Amino acid sequence: VGKTLAFGRYRSALDFGYFATVLDMGNNLGLALSSDGVGTKLLVAEMLDKYDTVGIDCIAMNVNDLLCVGAEPLALLDYIAVQEADPAMLEAIGKGLYEGARQANISIPGGEIAQVRELIKGVREGRGFDLAGACVGTVPMDRIIIGQDIRPGDAVIGLRSSGIHSNGLTLARDVFFRRAGYPADKYVPEFGRTVGEELLEPTRIYVREVMELLRSDLPIRAMAHITSDGLTNLLRVQAPVGYVLETLPEPQPIFGMLQRLGGISDEEMYQVYNMGVGFCLVVAAAQADRALASLKDLGVEAYRLGHAVADPERRVRLPNGLVGQGNDFRRMP
Repeated sequence: VGKTLAFGRYRSALDFGYFATVLDMGNNLGLALSSDGVGTKLLVAEMLDKYDTVGIDCIAMNVNDLLCVGAEPLALLDYIAVQEADPAMLEAIGKGLYEGARQANISIPGGEIAQVRELIKGVREGRGFDLAGACVGTVPMDRIIIGQDIRPGDAVIGLRSSGIHSNGLTLARDVFFRRAGYPADKYVPEFGRTVGEELLEPTRIYVREVMELLRSDLPIRAMAHITSDGLTNLLRVQAPVGYVLETLPEPQPIFGMLQRLGGISDEEMYQVYNMGVGFCLVVAAAQADRALASLKDLGVEAYRLGHAVADPERRVRLPNGLVGQGNDFRRMP
């Protein structure tokens, strides 16, 4: 893929592997791009025959990544592949896309629906589908944020997730539906709803709060969308630092139940899931209280998790004794 950069007129400003990429369009204008899908969360939607929220997840997975370079998301094109083009199902998916676009303050100026019976097979006959999107935004080239200004002592602020989001659903489905033998419509008192409904809780969209902070000129030094690989996503930023996180919020009940029913280790839980933190900001320590106050005013649940440290090995240390490096967590003696 990297070889194709020679074909284009515009230079890529970032290396591969970051949350999003930015093309230098000239005149200090950066065009930010991201692409992502919803994954096997869609199978839970099929199990419940409920499709009106997964569009929110599609929007969230794209715009949250785009934010991490300091870009303002502008528009998304969706791609829906279906086993059968059922109008009611497509209308429900569209409702979720509309709600996600509303929350993210973006437009959906186009997209594609493909009926591909030979390619798509889900868990409910005639209901197999896939949903993905590609998002575009803009950022001034001199305001791209990739962690280049992080210093030891900078504060890490975590924004609360809404639950499992759109990662680790393959493991969650295996635990709940195969190992525990739960039907998707089993009511779980800890959740106050069915297990399927809990798994379908939409991924939180962080556009409003992040854009408010960026427009306030609060100097954000890095951002990380906490998806698969958990809090080691903090290490994707361009800074030779590690992190010591002294405080973590209590994970939502779904994570504790998953761990108990599946006999899953702490190491795997923190490697696969967000564990209650869906997005992180890194700011100067002197700006942490201001950032937290601004987030509180916006009605956002946020926490001061810890701080950056000089660490040539680039590790994330958690208060429970786990240490993350690369994309793995291990318990250190």
